Amino acid sequence: MSDYEKKLDKALNILTPPISQIIEPPVKVLPDRGPDEANTDYQYARENLYNLVERGTEALNELVQVARESESPRSYEVVGQLIKTLSDTNKDLLNIQKQIKEIKQEHSTTQNITNAVFVGSTAELQKLIKNTEKDDK
Repeated sequence: MSDYEKKLDKALNILTPPISQIIEPPVKVLPDRGPDEANTDYQYARENLYNLVERGTEALNELVQVARESESPRSYEVVGQLIKTLSDTNKDLLNIQKQIKEIKQEHSTTQNITNAVFVGSTAELQKLIKNTEKDDK
């Protein structure tokens, strides 16, 4: 800290803690990514969407009452926008179900890969190729 900063702190009665007392905020550590990561993300997104739908439905009920009482075109417009948002949220809920099924199908698909390996010299390989060519004719 420079002399100028010290004089300014003294003039403003600012007490500066020593550098050793300054505490750094903790670093947010993300959980390890494991094989069930897709399921965890799916459950989290699903819970969030359910909460959004429930709160949106409550808000919609209240907005409908406000719109009826005020008879304002703007309040009916807001009700319409909320209805559209709720229907989009319900579509998102169905889409994540579809996406998780696709992810599970990708992981469950088994693939058999067979590699043919020739063990021998190049001369033996050439003889083998010539023999198969003669057999094909």
